[in-house]
Amino acid sequence: MEKTDLKRRLGSRQMQMIALGGTIGVGLFMGSAATIAWTGPSVMLAYAIAGFFLYFIMRALGEMLYLEPSTGSFANYGAEYIHPLAGYLTAWSNIFQFIVVGMSEVIAVGQYTQYWWPQLPTWIPGLVVVVTLCFANLISVRIFGELEFWFAMIKVVTIVLMIIAGLGVILFGFGNHGHPVGVSNLWKHGGFFTGGAKGFFFALPIVIASYQGVELIGITAGEAKDPQTTVVKAVQSTIGRILIFYIGAIFVIVSIYPWNELGAIGSPFVQTFSKIGISFAAGLINFVVMTAALSGCNSGIFSASRMVFALAQKGKMPKSFLKLSRHGAPFYPVLSVSFGILLGIILNVVLPKIIHGSEHLFVYVYSSSVLPGMIPWFVILISQIQFRKKHRKEMPHHPFKMPFAPITNYATIIFLAIILVFMFINPSTRLSLLIGCVFLVGITILYFVLEKKNKKHQNKFND
Repeated sequence: MEKTDLKRRLGSRQMQMIALGGTIGVGLFMGSAATIAWTGPSVMLAYAIAGFFLYFIMRALGEMLYLEPSTGSFANYGAEYIHPLAGYLTAWSNIFQFIVVGMSEVIAVGQYTQYWWPQLPTWIPGLVVVVTLCFANLISVRIFGELEFWFAMIKVVTIVLMIIAGLGVILFGFGNHGHPVGVSNLWKHGGFFTGGAKGFFFALPIVIASYQGVELIGITAGEAKDPQTTVVKAVQSTIGRILIFYIGAIFVIVSIYPWNELGAIGSPFVQTFSKIGISFAAGLINFVVMTAALSGCNSGIFSASRMVFALAQKGKMPKSFLKLSRHGAPFYPVLSVSFGILLGIILNVVLPKIIHGSEHLFVYVYSSSVLPGMIPWFVILISQIQFRKKHRKEMPHHPFKMPFAPITNYATIIFLAIILVFMFINPSTRLSLLIGCVFLVGITILYFVLEKKNKKHQNKFND
């Protein structure tokens, strides 16, 4: 009989880096200037508040994973503790989110390689990346984990070095003729909240989007060695590290440079390294950002393929999608997700030549993943409330319970809902939110159509 159980080959070290790698991406290296433009130095507070609520989401997930570790866990929890539709929506939201993000990452790789090889067509590096990462994911989950560990390590080391270098400029005047820059830029040039309350809330959706992917721990749990110990360590360390890296890096950037000049100086990371005399900073950061893109695509293939596999286990996808490779990876899910990402590269090249203005279409599709990316968080928070009712006997002795539940569940749900309201109010994010809504409505209709079809088939079989 063919095996359809994934192998447990991920260690704690790999899971922690997978969670970090899924969250610290191109958004921090290239997109930090955009969030700072909305609200100025107070973007640090936005990251801190978002991280505070993300901690409760991770703890809710950790509580459930401790007793019920499984591949595609939060989709399974949604189906079991809320409604099968919740599980179906969660799985497809995750698949959509990571395929779209994977598309954007490999397209970005093509653009980054222009730095060294300006004559090379951008689709060639993208194709090489997708094929390579597809094979890596098919060969072994251990290879995926090892690749992701080192991709994430490069990002983390770069951020740490940048923070250290920046503190040298701020406190000791390195690269500034021995004159400490200080932190007065935090309140100069319009104050800490430069965009007021409105700008702050408009920045929150972009900030929260940069945290999407932190729930990757819930997907990798089914393939983790000693899942209880591994999950606890990964959840406890991940949020703290992410907060340090995000807030630390942005603190350095907005302290050294006036926030209103960031749009004109290019990458703040390149400028910070250049300031202390690292002449090859531009090439270094280009390499690191390309690594961040590879990491995002690698995580995307892994995450989306596991959700496809989880749907197949529930009978919501063809049984052929349960087939494992010789090395225990889900064969057809990995291939289909990789093809989906590859299709994005092809469309990115072909559409602008056929349809005028279609280059903006991809931007809207990419940003529309924000709402579907939130669906797993809502499902985790609601599922955990029902989870406690089922596991009443185990809860008194549970060593990793969600703090102050269910109050923290409801508070976090309200926070996420407020972000969606401001996404709708903001003209820049309204269309992206609506595209996300259309996607979710479409998947909901598909679910009920398939359920109706299955019932008809069962009735015919029973007759």
